[in-house]
Amino acid sequence: METLRINGVEKRFPAGKLPATVAELLEQLGVEAATAVAEIDGQVVERERFAQTKLCKGQSIELVRFMGGG
Repeated sequence: METLRINGVEKRFPAGKLPATVAELLEQLGVEAATAVAEIDGQVVERERFAQTKLCKGQSIELVRFMGGG
């Protein structure tokens, strides 16, 4: 098993099934990239770089979603 810590919770992926990029992770989680902010190991990732930003097992990822409301 390979793991990522997402918003403080360890998420396990079968070997070889770890999302390759931030964009793939968001897709797997059902999160629209346009509404999300991502931070990996304390570094903010620009939305334009989600598809190029590689993920590695053991990383700590913080995701924040913006939601409209009134």
